[in-house]
Amino acid sequence: MAKFNSEIPYDLLKQIGDLSGGGADKMIDEMLNEAGSYVEGEIRSNAARVFRKPGRVLRGLFMTKVYKTEKDDAKNVKVGFSGYMPGSPKTKRYPKGTPTALVAMAREYGTSRGEAKRPFVRTAFKKSKITQIMQNVQKKYIPED
Repeated sequence: MAKFNSEIPYDLLKQIGDLSGGGADKMIDEMLNEAGSYVEGEIRSNAARVFRKPGRVLRGLFMTKVYKTEKDDAKNVKVGFSGYMPGSPKTKRYPKGTPTALVAMAREYGTSRGEAKRPFVRTAFKKSKITQIMQNVQKKYIPED
């Protein structure tokens, strides 16, 4: 699926570090939640133009809580698909039904059986909009000079 990385300039990182009372963590968590909510909303609206009945697929769309990785202490939030398609037939290969992520991926990238790709997740990640959302949250915590 799609990914968004952002680098922070050193002077801004110093201002963030100077926030008292855990304000830096709170600000970063809020930035990630706002950006994740935006991406989730974009995926929902894009799915309406790609699927005839988007409700079945969108039941599996989720956003995680903000979490910290052990490897590099980075903060992340994930937006993705989980679970199984409601009403899908149970098969030997998929005894619980068809995975929602499989259906979304087939629509996103196409299939070897001839279904054309119709991206709806990748198009939800608009770097300029996500950056703008994060900067708006930042302005609440760090006023501009």
